[in-house]
Amino acid sequence: MRVFLTGATGFIGSRIVPELIGAGHSVLGLTRSDSGARRLAEAGAEAFRGDLDDAAGLARGAVGVDAVIHTAFDHDFSRFPQNCEKDRSVIRAIGEVLAGSRRPFLITSGIGMGSVGHGEPAREDVFDLDHPNPRIASELAGAEVAAKGVGVAIVRLSQIHDTRKQGLVTPLIELAKRTGVSAYLGQGDNRWPAAPIADVARLYRLALERHETGARWHAVAEERIPLRAIAETIAAGLGVPTRSLAPEEAAHHFGWLAGFAGMDMPASSALTRERLDWHPTGPGLVEDLRNMDYAS
Repeated sequence: MRVFLTGATGFIGSRIVPELIGAGHSVLGLTRSDSGARRLAEAGAEAFRGDLDDAAGLARGAVGVDAVIHTAFDHDFSRFPQNCEKDRSVIRAIGEVLAGSRRPFLITSGIGMGSVGHGEPAREDVFDLDHPNPRIASELAGAEVAAKGVGVAIVRLSQIHDTRKQGLVTPLIELAKRTGVSAYLGQGDNRWPAAPIADVARLYRLALERHETGARWHAVAEERIPLRAIAETIAAGLGVPTRSLAPEEAAHHFGWLAGFAGMDMPASSALTRERLDWHPTGPGLVEDLRNMDYAS
């Protein structure tokens, strides 16, 4: 298949490119820069110049391809609600190009959209329409374009990691460097799911090749890692102390991360593993955190 991949030079997309090409697909990769275009060419992909701020221009990359994988997202979390709305606009624009074709369109979302509450793991067969996370905009936009005859499926991300980046854990590391303390709220027993980047790239490929319109897939290798364990590993790597904070201290210490720091968000990938025959083999999040170079 010829695949238009947004976010092709990003953390996840840059790993999807060789995964797709290695399986015999061709990739048209979105990039904003000359350096990005060079990296795509070196990887064996074709570059398409575009930007998330120009949804209509970006969507032209979907013309004439067999499928679209959308991983691009503006990761300025200080503007998270606005960036979620930007994602909604991009999904709608691509959907207009794909309308009526039933071509696969893999959209990226967050694991919390499958929450059932009460401390139970999020599931693939659940879509919480009342979830307060602004990222719900991506899945709502997906439902809109699916109604226009597009083969929409969703990949929901947990904390995706290697020894360089770890999703929301990366800004926690930067915060601990800046403040000299690796903090968590209360007992730190709220849980975050995670998955290694190589396994996630393979998941996107499998979701494309075994496409199921309307499916939701969970990129989850570890269902529930206590935030305290994450904070303690960061502290050991940086040589700083850990500290338990009261809820009223969260906003002052964590800033924009405060809304995430207290979240309990375990998640299952049981249906994903069964239906896609996806079996993560990479290292765990704590292992990658132990092996990263904190001095760089």
